[in-house]
Amino acid sequence: MDAVLHDSPDYVARARSLGPALAEAADEIERNRELPASIVSALIENGLFRLLQPRSLGGAELDPMTYTRVVEELASLDASTGWCVEQANGCSMVAAYLEPEVAQEIFGPPDGIVAWGPVGPAELSVVLGGFRLTGAWSFASGSHHASWLGAHVATLGPDGAPLRRSDGGEILRTLLFPKSRATMTDIWHVVGLRGTGSDRYSVTDLFIPERHTVLRDPQIAPCQPGRLYCFSSSNMYAARVAGVALGIARGMISDFSELATEKTPRGARQRLCENQVIQSQRAQAEARVSSARAYLLSGLVEIWEAVGESGELSLEQNTTIRLASTWAIDQAREVVNTLYHSAGATAIFDNRPFERRFRDMHTASQQVQGRQTHYETIGRVLFGLAPDTAMFAF
Repeated sequence: MDAVLHDSPDYVARARSLGPALAEAADEIERNRELPASIVSALIENGLFRLLQPRSLGGAELDPMTYTRVVEELASLDASTGWCVEQANGCSMVAAYLEPEVAQEIFGPPDGIVAWGPVGPAELSVVLGGFRLTGAWSFASGSHHASWLGAHVATLGPDGAPLRRSDGGEILRTLLFPKSRATMTDIWHVVGLRGTGSDRYSVTDLFIPERHTVLRDPQIAPCQPGRLYCFSSSNMYAARVAGVALGIARGMISDFSELATEKTPRGARQRLCENQVIQSQRAQAEARVSSARAYLLSGLVEIWEAVGESGELSLEQNTTIRLASTWAIDQAREVVNTLYHSAGATAIFDNRPFERRFRDMHTASQQVQGRQTHYETIGRVLFGLAPDTAMFAF
C-alpha cells in the first residue's frame, strides 16, 4: 500500500527524523504545556505546518493518505506534537479559499500558523469594508505558537435566524485576525495532550476586513484548484485525528514490546513476552491497529482516485471516511487500554511512557471525532436514510 500512497514520501521521513529531538523535549512539553521553540522551529524548517496548503502558495498540498501517515508518525513520537501539526494544517486549508494575496499575507511568513477552536458565543455585525466581532472561543490547539487566530461564527439571515446548508447545518463565516489582537486565557489544565496549549481566546468589537473572512458554504468554490480541496475540513479532521490515535497506539505497542522482553513480573518465572496471555494480547493489538489503519488508508486511496474523476465527494464517500476514522480511534483506544493494564505497575510511573500515552489517548478520543454517536448516523446512511446530523459540514 505504501507504494500507492507516496505522493511526497519524504515528509514521513522528515517526521520520523524528529524522534530524537521529541524524546529529548518530552518532559519540557509536558511541564510547560506547549511545544518548545526548538520543536516549533524544526517543524517549520521541515515544512510540516504547510502540508495541506496549496502548492501555488508554497505548500505541499499532500493527498489525505500521505498526510495521515505523517500525523501518525509524529503522534507515535509525541502525541501533542502530532495533534498540533494536524490542527494547524487543518486550519491552513482555508488558504485555498482566500484570495492569493491574502493567503500569502497570513500563511506566507515562516511562522504563518493559524489556530482556532469550535464555534463559541459571538456577536457579528456588518460594517463598511468588513465586520465587527465580539466573542470567545476555546480549545485553540497550538495557540501558543500560532501567529493568527480564527473564529467561526454563524451567519444570520434577515430574520435573525442562522442560515443553513441543504443538510441542515449552519453556514458559518470564518474570520481571521492576528493573535496579537486577541486576549488569551490559560484554560488548558487537562489529563492528556497537555503540550497542545489549547487555550481560550476572545476579542471585543474587533474590526476584521472582509478579505480576511471565508464563508463556509459548500456551494462556494475554492480560489485554488486541486483535488485536495474537494475534501471538507470535517472529513479531513476525522482522518487526521484517527492518525493521531493510531500513532499513539503504535507507540504503545513499541514501548510494551520492549518492556515485555525485559520484565519478569513479581512472583512469575517467565518474562512477560513468554506469557501466553501476553503473546495473545500482543498479536491482537497488532491486528487491531494494522487492520484499522488499512481500512482507513485504503478507503482514502479509493476516494482520492474517485474524486479525481468526479470532482466532489458523495455522501457514501463521506460516510466511509467517518466510519473508518471512528473505528480507528476506537481500536487504538482498546489497544492502549489493554497494553497499559498488561504492563502492570510499571505503567503508572511518569518516568515511563505508558501513563502519558494512556492519558493522551483518552484525551484524543474524547474529541468530537471519537463520538460513539457517529455510528448511529453512519448506520442511518447505510440503511438509505438521511443523516440525522450535519456531520459532513464544510
